[in-house]
Amino acid sequence: MKVGFIGLGNVGGKLSGSLLRNGVDLTVHDLNEDLVNEYVAKGAKKTSGPAQLMRDCDAVITCLPSPTASDAVMQQMLPEVTNGKIWMEMSTTDEAEVKRLGAMVIERGGAAVDCPVSGGCHRAATGNISIFAGCDRDTFERIAPFLKTMGRRILHTGELGSASVLKVMTNYLATANLITCAEALVTAKAAGMDLNTTYEAIKISSGTSFVHETESQVILNGSRDISFTMDLVKKDIGLFQEVADRAGVPLEMNPLMIKIFDDAISRYGEREWSPNIIKRLEDATGLDITASGFPDEILDDEPEEPGYEVIPTGRT
Repeated sequence: MKVGFIGLGNVGGKLSGSLLRNGVDLTVHDLNEDLVNEYVAKGAKKTSGPAQLMRDCDAVITCLPSPTASDAVMQQMLPEVTNGKIWMEMSTTDEAEVKRLGAMVIERGGAAVDCPVSGGCHRAATGNISIFAGCDRDTFERIAPFLKTMGRRILHTGELGSASVLKVMTNYLATANLITCAEALVTAKAAGMDLNTTYEAIKISSGTSFVHETESQVILNGSRDISFTMDLVKKDIGLFQEVADRAGVPLEMNPLMIKIFDDAISRYGEREWSPNIIKRLEDATGLDITASGFPDEILDDEPEEPGYEVIPTGRT
């Protein structure tokens, strides 16, 4: 099966790299020609654009920064969608939008999947990231080999759109973790605690989390580089807010988090690394929240392993 990949950014480039590394017949496209040429040098094929990519490939994956970008690409691909073609949306996007675009693909005889990833860019690089997949079961079985090549833990979440709901929910939780880690580290320093000891205390306690064990390290290093920017956080928690609003859930935490990131973006810019949300408190207290011995980026030190399907508790 020939696969097309559109979007070679921080996440997409790593996912497409896993496909290439494992021998998939891959054609790539990105607005950045330098990125395209980099992957062509690694063995990928080049295309003239999204329309030709859909015409030439059996499945096309999109991994783009916004629903608007996905829509623009889909409008180019749609005339080339025919029976049996598959569109795999790996962007973090809106449930309603992926259903709208997917319906157009399905109407033309194709299949549509929303399959966002979760678990950090460092795991995307090694093929150990988790992937959610929303689609009918027959389509899931067709694309499972590719999902298991790009990721380790694969969860079939239900119908189209379900994966996007769960993705923005998990990003909401990660954002809440990041904000509370920042507050905890600044408060510990203000209270006279050693930050290296503080990191370990959190790590071995009930207060630990995936975010603490990754993002707190680059916060303490000072690089704050987690390959994820403030504007993307704002987009994701905004999408979660839309899910809650449609469902009639009166959230309290998320609106506050949106306000916090709006303030940080106004101060430091939308392309600032997201862990630098801690700068608001560093600026307010005059404290430097750094410590020795922490890495400037997070790398996945687990070996690449074959992917497998995660079966929800209580299911067979």
